[in-house]
Amino acid sequence: MNLTPFNFNGVEIRVITDDLGEPWFIAKDVAELLDYADTDKAIRTHCKAPQTYPAEMAGQVRHVKVIPERDLYRLVMRSAMPAAEAFEEWVVGEVLPTIRKTGSYQRPMSPGEQLMAQAQAMITIERQQREHQVALERVERRVDDLSQSRVWSHCPQNCLSLTGVREVMHDRYGLSSAIVDYVLKAWPNQPVAAGMVRNGHEEAQGSQYMVWSKTIVTAAFKRFIDECTMVNATQATHPYFEGRFRLARKVSQ
Repeated sequence: MNLTPFNFNGVEIRVITDDLGEPWFIAKDVAELLDYADTDKAIRTHCKAPQTYPAEMAGQVRHVKVIPERDLYRLVMRSAMPAAEAFEEWVVGEVLPTIRKTGSYQRPMSPGEQLMAQAQAMITIERQQREHQVALERVERRVDDLSQSRVWSHCPQNCLSLTGVREVMHDRYGLSSAIVDYVLKAWPNQPVAAGMVRNGHEEAQGSQYMVWSKTIVTAAFKRFIDECTMVNATQATHPYFEGRFRLARKVSQ
């Protein structure tokens, strides 16, 4: 266990990183910062997965109550403190990414360290661009293969076009078109397209568009949603997608 204190607006919040690298916040610290009058009651009422961990403090081992990340969000959502949202944004945007990369919270970087971090970020972006290019070439090859094998004059009843997939997944999960396109084209577990359909409009000039089997695309999006983590009532993250995105509800199975 790695116990690390960090500071939000002059208030110390202690976090324990377990052997799997997951953060556990000391519950009393969070509840006090969020202005709960009765911190023990707030933890009992709003937290669903509190645990007791032994932690070394001031040279002594003490058993303290800790909460996982999802319980921290529950306390934030029910807090009346004006700065609660700012605290959540700070935890999500700065503390958690640092903990997951290094195993502990780090002090603010010096100018030289910032330059090094920016250089590393540029290297990461360039690598991601290369990966995206490879993924795009893979999709293009797949389109070429499909155009030579399975092409229909009309969209089969058991298939959906890109527009159809966007509509269904927006109605079902509240996903934006950008996230739907990511799942279909860039996600490592992207569903395989069923084939191509000839565009019947005169102005289409014989072009084709890709379609997906309803069964396959539904299963793929269910897997994607199951891999998501809710960070608040409407926002989620995914291990392979950088940043947050809107997720209206995560379906429990």
